[in-house]
Amino acid sequence: MTPAGLPESAQVVVIGAGVSGCSIARELTKYTPDIVIIDRESDVADATTKANNAEVHSGIGEKIGTLKAKLNVRGNALYDDFVSGLGVDFRRQGLLIVITPRTLPEEVAARMPRSVHDFVLKQVMPRLIMLNARRKGIPGLRMVSRAEVYRMEPHVTRSAVAGVFDPTYGMVAPYKLTIALAEHSVMNGARVFLNTEVSGVNVKDGRVLGVTTNRGDIRAPIVVNAAGVFADEVADMAGAGGFRIHPRKGASLLFDREETREYVHSSVSEFRVRGKTKAHSKGGGAMPTLEGNLQLGPTAIETDDKFDTSISAEEIQEIFDRFYYLLPDFPRSAMISAFSGIRAPTEEEDFIIGPSEAARGFVNVAGIQSPGLASAPAIVEMVMVFLHDLGVPRQPRSDFDPVRPAPPRFAELSNEERDRLIAGDPRYGHVICRCEQVTEAEVVNAAHGIIPATTMDGVKRRTRTGMGRCQGGFCGYRVAQILAREMGVPVTDMTKDGDGSWVFTTGKKTIAV
Repeated sequence: MTPAGLPESAQVVVIGAGVSGCSIARELTKYTPDIVIIDRESDVADATTKANNAEVHSGIGEKIGTLKAKLNVRGNALYDDFVSGLGVDFRRQGLLIVITPRTLPEEVAARMPRSVHDFVLKQVMPRLIMLNARRKGIPGLRMVSRAEVYRMEPHVTRSAVAGVFDPTYGMVAPYKLTIALAEHSVMNGARVFLNTEVSGVNVKDGRVLGVTTNRGDIRAPIVVNAAGVFADEVADMAGAGGFRIHPRKGASLLFDREETREYVHSSVSEFRVRGKTKAHSKGGGAMPTLEGNLQLGPTAIETDDKFDTSISAEEIQEIFDRFYYLLPDFPRSAMISAFSGIRAPTEEEDFIIGPSEAARGFVNVAGIQSPGLASAPAIVEMVMVFLHDLGVPRQPRSDFDPVRPAPPRFAELSNEERDRLIAGDPRYGHVICRCEQVTEAEVVNAAHGIIPATTMDGVKRRTRTGMGRCQGGFCGYRVAQILAREMGVPVTDMTKDGDGSWVFTTGKKTIAV
């Protein structure tokens, strides 16, 4: 071992602990345990993945002929098997595509007689959507009448004309999925090193030799570049670049569960025919989270800053304005959080996946923006073909453990199950977060997990502390105390999400959560 604690070597180094990197690493451990995952952040799923809007898209919004479209459709079909054994929730809630008078651009609608306009909206548009889905291989779509639109989603605008329902759309918590994938990898022998930034990829005579990081070198004949918005920079280090990531920010709003539970039952979006303006967003929509909150968004805003996850009042207003027509009575006052994340599109607006010809052993998994979450199982399938060709064993391990047990979620248990947990550990009887019914024992478990939470947001992603109406106003200080105690450090050392994001102002009992 090196002084910094890194292993001297590994068969494969995966750069990036987002959903793509951790999905690939978990699959690799089915064949070899000699896998290292490294990430510059303080936790897995701590960059683009954590701000994903959680939808497992069907592929209906992707351009035919692109790698994104192909892998999205395939990935969606694989998802039930993909999450099996991980202990995470996955639900196919479907997508209701609503057709309204705004579906056609004004200049097009103005040239049509009223009877033709109505026929196009009620009959032609739904059939075109379904034809598009069939051409992409997406099964199960069906036309929905105006009356059925309202039976399915009573809060939709009364201007709705018709709709199409896509049953394949799913929902998964992206950070919980990624944590589970990373933990499952570790259970099967992989090693994860956080706060570890790549500063060089070592190549000699056209072959990868390993990577250089801020904590030392790791020798490895295979390096997978799943570095998100920094994938272009990592590829350049290996002489395997030639593409550029231009960051794009996406902002979303989250609403209180008690006021918005079942406000929408499926994901809901308004179908708009795109004009001449080149669009790089599916338009967003209203989504029910797995926990029962309403989520609106996301936006798509070009930025030059790969670290800019800010969200302005103007961006919040933009989301409200965009969805006011589709959902005119949504409860604006129930908003509890606004957040944004940085996507990693390439100039071609497509995934870049494949081995480098310039540096044998270096594999790019780049440009993974939406629908990267939905495409993850198919990305893994594609990448493994390259990795086997590069020397990863083809014979599966006989000792691979297929199950990663989910930690108990106190709020979801019966009273009898709760009593049994409390009898074994009285800390399960201490509710720390009232909004989400999270107990002290769950915070302790997060701090001592397979991949320990070392920040307030790390605990939040694992347990949902601070995700309720009060956004940590009640539980934040107590969570910080417990985490500091379990880590054996002063509470003033606690950070929100890694170095520099200090929770406390020195000498004051002021908390920012």
